[in-house]
Amino acid sequence: MGKKKKIADRIWTVVLTILALLYVYPIIMILFNSLKKETTITTAGAFTLPTADGFAGLENYVNAIASKGFLQSLGYSLLITLTSVVAILICCSMCAWYITRVKGVISQGLYFLFVFSMVVPFQMVMFTLSQTADRLKLNTPWNIWVIYLGFGAGLAVFMFAGFMKSIPLEIEEAAMIDGCNPIQTFFLIVLPILKPTMVSVGILEAMWVWNDYLLPTLVLDIKSYKTIPMLIQYFRGSYGKVEMGPMMASIMLTVIPIVIVYLVGQKHIIKGVAAGAVKG
Repeated sequence: MGKKKKIADRIWTVVLTILALLYVYPIIMILFNSLKKETTITTAGAFTLPTADGFAGLENYVNAIASKGFLQSLGYSLLITLTSVVAILICCSMCAWYITRVKGVISQGLYFLFVFSMVVPFQMVMFTLSQTADRLKLNTPWNIWVIYLGFGAGLAVFMFAGFMKSIPLEIEEAAMIDGCNPIQTFFLIVLPILKPTMVSVGILEAMWVWNDYLLPTLVLDIKSYKTIPMLIQYFRGSYGKVEMGPMMASIMLTVIPIVIVYLVGQKHIIKGVAAGAVKG
């Protein structure tokens, strides 16, 4: 049995390695093309390796950053991501605390609604969402976080509620006896304990908001505001045509920050998901 298990483990290692390479392959090709000259991409093709004659160095990255609207779009993406993630973390953690501590029909109904929202396809609500956002003036980078809060609440509340069930109620009761009101109990006692789940939820939501293309395209005014994914879709060079080299460089500049965030926080994601799976 031991020999068979070793053979099976090796087979799974090979299969998963191949799958990992298939997933990484598009990013590698984008990286290679971001280092090529424009003429090399158009003549030799996008799937060839960069040569000495066709190597552009960091020229494409400089052109991408200097292109019209890149820094502005970067600022919009940072603003939307930060405000949305902060709102999701604070509001959803407080909501999960209420759901787990206040037993009743209302709290259970809220919990099931949040869980149900995760299985509702975005396509079912996107046209109504666009009209509602225009009417409520939620179509700017400064207040689109309200919409992201609604769509990100399902997963966040589910994970926070799962972790809350593992927190002993006696800790909060002791804080109440010492004179803490509910708000103080949450921010001084409960919130520090939630750190693993807060980090994991924050990273997962940040990856989603940063890379999201469809929701900002539906809600924001494209002529006035573009996030980084939207800018890449409408990328134009200095002469009004699509320049593949700077475009690939802009994609890499978009991918690198969120990849770094994920690599730094991946252990926290695993801890947070495992903690959120605890049954009460």
